[in-house]
Amino acid sequence: MENIQSLPIDIQTSKLLDWLLDRRHCNLKWQSAVKVIREKINAAIQDMPENEEIKQLLSGSYIHYFHCLRIVEILKGTEASSKNIFGRYSSQRMKDWQEIVSLYEADNLYLAEVASLLIRNVSYEGPALRKQLAKAQQLQQELSRREVECQSSAADLRERYYTACKQYGIRGDNVSRELQALVTDLPAVLKKVGEDAAKLEKHIKLYTAFTDFVCGWSEAVLPVLTFVQQRGNTTFYEWRTGTVPTVVERPFIEEESTEIVTEDTIDWGNFGKSAGSPDTNPGITVGDGIDWGISVESSAEDAGGIDWGDSGATPIEIEVVDTGTDCPEGVARGEDALTILENSTSRSQFIDELMELEAFLTQRVTEMGEEADVVAMSQFQLAPSIIQGQSRQHTREMLSEVQDLLGRLTSLRMQHLFMIQASPRYVERVTEVLRQKMKQADILVLKSTMMVEKRQEALEEQSKLEPRIDLLAGCTRELQKMIEADISKKYHQRPVNLMGVNI
Repeated sequence: MENIQSLPIDIQTSKLLDWLLDRRHCNLKWQSAVKVIREKINAAIQDMPENEEIKQLLSGSYIHYFHCLRIVEILKGTEASSKNIFGRYSSQRMKDWQEIVSLYEADNLYLAEVASLLIRNVSYEGPALRKQLAKAQQLQQELSRREVECQSSAADLRERYYTACKQYGIRGDNVSRELQALVTDLPAVLKKVGEDAAKLEKHIKLYTAFTDFVCGWSEAVLPVLTFVQQRGNTTFYEWRTGTVPTVVERPFIEEESTEIVTEDTIDWGNFGKSAGSPDTNPGITVGDGIDWGISVESSAEDAGGIDWGDSGATPIEIEVVDTGTDCPEGVARGEDALTILENSTSRSQFIDELMELEAFLTQRVTEMGEEADVVAMSQFQLAPSIIQGQSRQHTREMLSEVQDLLGRLTSLRMQHLFMIQASPRYVERVTEVLRQKMKQADILVLKSTMMVEKRQEALEEQSKLEPRIDLLAGCTRELQKMIEADISKKYHQRPVNLMGVNI
């Protein structure tokens, strides 16, 4: 018997209520009886003495049997004056709570209720709060990750924006204005390219001599490049006709105004004047005083009607002149007024000829490096002196000069400048593309700020959940000990262990 008395009673918490019902400690209809007790508790707490400990007990979400026992103990001190000679209390407060305790103890209703409360805390309340806490923590991590991504993407877009601006050769403070300002520098840049093209005389002569010696070409090679080398970056008219124009009328491209006309800036004249207001302009006043500038008074000049110019005067001859080849001799208009490197047609041919010269010099550098090629050496024994006198190093230097000139004309910045010059709307498109990058970066920064705010909200929710979990865990452990002690009394103080109480 002593060995059996020392054996502990292990009860799984999730099956505690079933265990109590199977061993007839509680009644199957305990819930309906507890409902009556709960109504009495709700009525009793309406009239309670001023006591700090009672306030703490009543501040809980659920008042159970063990709370009622403690309230009765406190009332024994606060209601001591109402005790009569028979040891009974005449205080209604004490009678109410004593009745509640008695009802709880009938058929061990309290034990079924606290067992149900413990199971609910362990199986439902605790896991639900834990799940909310884990969700808040996971949300913070997710928001932190998205915040970093937004900041990184925004920085990447800004970097791409400034990289694109650097390719265009602008700072990016005012894209449209800076792009339009670049075009003003284009003539000077092209003029410098034309001046440097004058240094290609030996390159052109070498290529001409080589093609004449090898292929026997009688046609002129590199015509545009040769013309620019000899005369510089002149007008397309001079290249086309061979004569210098006496008048150059460059095409005028009107810049589109970026100002937006609003209703406040529109001048409506005298619109809105009353009919009786003074008007300094003669004419007809219609409606509310709108002056349409029409005079109804006939004059001596108007008596004869409209003068159509056929009253015997000398007829005026009108000469219709089109641009281009139909322009008067010596006048360069339209595309003829542009320089060779400004005109897209001649510029493309100029670049093609540069690439042709580059390919030739590249091939010559490769061929001159093959010293063992005896056939090649013997082939050029009868070649002109300009071909035989070239060294591989000198040819490489000439190639470098051609590549430098070609790179300056075909760089990304120059391509953009030519596009801007050819189409003013290209500036609008580029500006819009760059503006979209900055707009997306600003949106991502705004999203990053929103992520910070949401993360702060999740952090606040976590700070609210943690005390609730700690409070629930403390109450559950306290309730566990009380239930274990109460069951232990029913089994002659045998140790009782409630298993699986984890919050």
